[in-house]
Amino acid sequence: MAKLTKKRKAAYEAFDKGALHGLEEAIAIVKKIASAKFDETVEVHIKLGIDPRKSDQTVRGTTVLPHGTGKTPRVIVFTKGDKIGKAEAAGAEAAGAEDLVAKVKGGWSDFDIAVASPDMMGLVGKDLGRILGPRMPNPKAGTVTPDVVKAVEELKSGKVQYRADKLGIVHSSVGKLSFSEDKLLENLRTLLEAVVKAKPQSSKGAYLRTISLAATMSPGVRVDPTKAVAKSAAN
Repeated sequence: MAKLTKKRKAAYEAFDKGALHGLEEAIAIVKKIASAKFDETVEVHIKLGIDPRKSDQTVRGTTVLPHGTGKTPRVIVFTKGDKIGKAEAAGAEAAGAEDLVAKVKGGWSDFDIAVASPDMMGLVGKDLGRILGPRMPNPKAGTVTPDVVKAVEELKSGKVQYRADKLGIVHSSVGKLSFSEDKLLENLRTLLEAVVKAKPQSSKGAYLRTISLAATMSPGVRVDPTKAVAKSAAN
């Protein structure tokens, strides 16, 4: 096991890492124990009561954080005709049809999210399926849409995608450490409410199993799932 640095040891000693905390308290602790010299990202990790191996228990969606993430994503758009110019005017780093597909296929990857109009998905899926991986446009994530301009604007303004991984855990940014506690709280509540609304009907028992909040370089602070959202919605 790696030896703890002085800063990390001090962070662990600054709070009860075994205790469950309310959202406000957890955010306050995360801000208190952070010691990095850069503006750390505040992340939440949510273990869900689902079986991710079953297709009917997939949890995936999007939500717009009221205060954004503190980072503006680089968005590209696969589309045709006059939508290319409109997507670029909306803030897309690049937009195009066959030419953009060829560029990405050739190794260009200077982007975070890909959006596509439905008429481009045949080509994108065929040529870029393996290359794009988790960045592949998906209707459930709102990144396959006829209104690519709106998609770009929402992504640039704070729309985040969430998806449970193979262990049933959702990982997401909820802002930067420099955000006020109130802004982090609003973002976190918005994300949790969206994840709860996405609960599969076939999921049984407690849905929010564990929640951990942490800054990039700091240990996780445990959040009490029963206090994170309305009790009736969490179970």
